[in-house]
Amino acid sequence: MKRTDITALFPDATEEQISQIMNLNGADINKAKGDLTTLQGQLSAAQTKIQQLEGAGGAAGALQAKISSLETELNGMKQAEALRSLRAKVAAEKKIPADLLTGETEEACAAQADGILAFAKSSGYPAVPDGGEVHDDGKPGKDAAWQRLASEISKK
Repeated sequence: MKRTDITALFPDATEEQISQIMNLNGADINKAKGDLTTLQGQLSAAQTKIQQLEGAGGAAGALQAKISSLETELNGMKQAEALRSLRAKVAAEKKIPADLLTGETEEACAAQADGILAFAKSSGYPAVPDGGEVHDDGKPGKDAAWQRLASEISKK
């Protein structure tokens, strides 16, 4: 507000009254300016905090993606361990090596184990008449039959 505005509103006002009005008005303006400065400082601090939180939000998103990736990996490991345990159980029951089993369920592993055992039993070799003596190579030896024949000849 200007002095001329006050004089126009109050033509009978003295110079001292106009000065008092101007001082009161100035005090109100200065107080408002101080409040404005305080509010601008608070706004600046709030904007800085928002920017920090937004930056942290980006980091939180990256952490959430990492957590999700690790949870997926953990679930895969749990599934693999459950499958390994299942195969080990069937292998122990059927008395065969666990690494021969590739089934995904207990029934599939059991069927595989039965197939492996059936294959192992039918070697396709004829029965050996020498009594099936085992030699260092783990197979019935031909030498036993020759030794028996040699001992029978020597007795005669």
